[in-house]
Amino acid sequence: MLFRFFLNSHSKAHLRGLADEFGESTNSVRLELNNLCKAGYLISTGEGNIIRYSANVDHPLYPELQKIAHKCLGLDKIVDNVINRLITRIGELDSAFITGDYADGKDTGIIDLVLVGKLSMQQVRGYVQKAEKMIDRKIRLLVLSAEEFEKNKKNLASETALYLWQKD
Repeated sequence: MLFRFFLNSHSKAHLRGLADEFGESTNSVRLELNNLCKAGYLISTGEGNIIRYSANVDHPLYPELQKIAHKCLGLDKIVDNVINRLITRIGELDSAFITGDYADGKDTGIIDLVLVGKLSMQQVRGYVQKAEKMIDRKIRLLVLSAEEFEKNKKNLASETALYLWQKD
């Protein structure tokens, strides 16, 4: 459950959705949510008759818990072996982010990585293949120019994406 909330600070969920997602009873999920809220790791907000839970980004341990979640899923390896190499060797990367299930905090085994900049698939493919072997997950890659990204921003759900790197 911690991955669900600490992988991406935009991740929100409600009791029944989490129970369905994890295949657990609502009572066991409620108990865990209550414990995490009491500890201050999660916050709950009422939206009508639904209570939504999200990570408490103001908690002093939030950055460390997020780093642990990223390391467990191998996102640190993607940053080290794909993004940092692209920046140092090519330098035409504007942003890199993850969308889809991983951005929602779900480990499905396929990571949707979006790279924006002046890149070609051939420039990136070798780095991505090495990272896939290191993290034992499939990386589905999308390379976009800045113009293509602007046109497709809404379809990519970039506002809730998990940003790994962004040019200053």
